[in-house]
Amino acid sequence: MPATTIKTWDIFCRVIDNFGDIGVCWRLARQLAAEHQQKVRLWVDDIASLQRIWPDTLTAERQMLAGVEVRVWHTAFDQSVQPAEIVIEAFACDIPPTYLGAMAAGKAKGQPPLWINLEYLSAEAWVEECHGMASVHPATGLRKTFFFPGFTERTGGLLREQSILAQRDAFNRQGWLAQMGIDPVASSLLISLFAYENAAIHALLNAWQQSPHPIHCLVPEGKILGSINSALGKRLNTGDLHQSANLTLQIIPFVTQTEYDKLLWACDINFVRGEDSFVRAQWAGKPVVWHIYVQDDDAHLVKLQAFLRHYTTPIPTLTAAINQFWIDWNEAGHTDTSWNQLIKQLPEWREHCRHWSQSLSQAPDLAQQLYDYCLKRAG
Repeated sequence: MPATTIKTWDIFCRVIDNFGDIGVCWRLARQLAAEHQQKVRLWVDDIASLQRIWPDTLTAERQMLAGVEVRVWHTAFDQSVQPAEIVIEAFACDIPPTYLGAMAAGKAKGQPPLWINLEYLSAEAWVEECHGMASVHPATGLRKTFFFPGFTERTGGLLREQSILAQRDAFNRQGWLAQMGIDPVASSLLISLFAYENAAIHALLNAWQQSPHPIHCLVPEGKILGSINSALGKRLNTGDLHQSANLTLQIIPFVTQTEYDKLLWACDINFVRGEDSFVRAQWAGKPVVWHIYVQDDDAHLVKLQAFLRHYTTPIPTLTAAINQFWIDWNEAGHTDTSWNQLIKQLPEWREHCRHWSQSLSQAPDLAQQLYDYCLKRAG
C-alpha cells in the first residue's frame, strides 16, 4: 500500500438558509481527515448551523472537531492566514479577497494552490461534460477546477464513508427505536418526514388517515411542522404524539447527522429534502421521496426530472407511479391519489431501492475522487 501523502486543505462554506451546505462540507472534511489522513481546515460563516448537526461544536473562533480544524469565517478575513495546498470553494461561495490575493502571491512564487469549486449535486446530462473543466481567474491567472458530484462514472460521485453500508446492515433497529422513545405497532408502516414547508402535506395526511394499514410518521422538528399544523388546524410541538384514524404522527427533536442516518435506516419510507439528506437516503437503501430546494425559473424541477430518469430506468413498471407522486409532492398536486397508487407497489419499490443503493456504491465516492484528483495534480 502506498504511503499517504498528507496535504493541507481549506474548505470554505457559506451557509445559505438550511443545513445542506454545511452538511456536505462537514461530511467531506471529516472523511478527508479520517479516511485519508489529510490536514483539513473548515471555514464556516455560521457556526450555529454546524452546532445543530454536530452538538460537540463550540461557539469558538477555532477548535478541533473529529480531526478537523474548524474556523469561523468572518467578513473581515484574517489577512495573516496562509492558503492551504488545496482550496475547496464549496458551491461557488467566493473565497475572501485577501485569501485570493495570498493564493496569487503563491502562484507568483511558483507555488499556486490547487483550487477546486465543489458544485451542487445534479443528475443532468451537462454535468458530465462540465465535471473537471477549469477556468482561469481574470485578475490572478489562477486556475479553478469545477468538480461535480453525480450519479454516473463521468462525475465526481457521492459522499459515502467507507463503512457506512456495513454500519447500516448491522444496525439494531429495535434498540434504536426504543432509545428514541418510538413504539410503533407491529404492522405499521414507519415513515420519516423531513421537508420544507409544503402545501401538499394536507392531501397526503388525509390519505394516510384513510390508509388500510397503520402509518406511524416521525417528523423531526423543522419547517414541515408548520405545514402539518396548518393542515391539522392544531399546534403540535416536539414530543407530541397525534393520533387520527390510522395515522400516528410523532414529532421528534431535530437530530444530528449521525442520528439522522439511523432514522433513515429505521424507517420503511423516507421523505427527505435538499442535497445532504437526499444522498444519505440513497445509502439507506429504502424507498425515498425527495423535496428538492426551490430555485428560480423552476431549475429545481429540471434537476428533479433528471434524477427521476436515472432512478426509474431500471423499473419501468414503477416509473409512472413514482414520477407522479414526486411531482405532486414538489408541486402541491394531488398527493392523496398518487400516494394510493404508489403504495400498491411498495414491495417492488423496496427491492429496487436496495439494488439502487448497491449499484451506486460500486463507484468511487466523492471524497476518494477528490483526494485522488488533488494528489495527482498537487505539487
